Amino acid sequence: MPSPKLPEVEFKRRFLAQYADPAFAPLSQELDRIAAAAWDGYSNGRKSPRTRKAGQGFADPDYDLAVDWLNARAAIVTAQAQHADPAGPARFLLINASSRSEHTCPGEMSKSYRLTQLAREVIAREADAHIEELDLSRLAAEYGRRILPCKACYSTAAALCHWPCSCYPNYSLGQTQDWMNDIYPLWVAAHGVMIITPVNWYQVSSPLKLMMDRLVCADGGNTDPTSTHGKDAQTAKKLELAGWPYRRHLKGRQFAVVVHGDAEGAEGVRRSLSDWLTSMELTAAACLDRYIGYWRPYATSHEELDRDVAVQEEVRNAARALVEAVHAGRSGKQVVPGADLQPPRDK
Repeated sequence: MPSPKLPEVEFKRRFLAQYADPAFAPLSQELDRIAAAAWDGYSNGRKSPRTRKAGQGFADPDYDLAVDWLNARAAIVTAQAQHADPAGPARFLLINASSRSEHTCPGEMSKSYRLTQLAREVIAREADAHIEELDLSRLAAEYGRRILPCKACYSTAAALCHWPCSCYPNYSLGQTQDWMNDIYPLWVAAHGVMIITPVNWYQVSSPLKLMMDRLVCADGGNTDPTSTHGKDAQTAKKLELAGWPYRRHLKGRQFAVVVHGDAEGAEGVRRSLSDWLTSMELTAAACLDRYIGYWRPYATSHEELDRDVAVQEEVRNAARALVEAVHAGRSGKQVVPGADLQPPRDK
């Protein structure tokens, strides 16, 4: 494939483009010096300039691991301990997967956010519930908030995909401020995960898809980057072919999925999300797809949601089923989540 390497002039043009505001004009000399330092890091490929020895517990204790990765791993270890603590609270992760927010161009909150709050109200009534909210609309509305794309290391060899992901941050390419190192522990700590998403062109929203792709390392990912000497593809291939232990790092967590659309595609998105989560051996507590304001104007979509009290109650029921499944799972019982709930409408 063609090399993506940039010449110095083009690199600096792109680097300095982020300082187009005239407020930076008096700082042009300082910015030139910063651009020169950035070019040095880029041209010499300093992906992880801050490292320390891996230490005991790794295949190669003397290998230099990125401090960022070690910190991310420590956060996951802590989260797993929280998840496994039988005396701890029941932990829930609520995910608003819409990119819409009144704080940026759309000028209006999303229906997904409103539905997430309905679910939160239900779960918050539980005495032992600990709730984390992940609002993916912040990718489009908050400074320095991003989820960078998966580089598909897994398709080279399973062992090359590290848990947590070691592809980012990549300081030489300016691929920083990646959100996933904060998101991984949220999934790990959770006993129940609820995703509420709109349909965008027959698919999940783009923020949700970015997160989904970056969670590939949670399903068979390699917990020891020293075993592959970082990103050495040939070493990773040998490890996989020798027999790879396919560890499902999120196995056993309960999930609920709510998909809402306005004209088409909701059933397909609901099915794809359910398939994705069950393939990682999470357990379904509730899966719901509905149309809100079917073929009605977008300008009145919130009024359509206000009127559709049945879909509001169905979302609450999905949250109730998730709570029931989490409590049953933590106590070692098997139940049919939501079997005793009253549907808000008949066929």
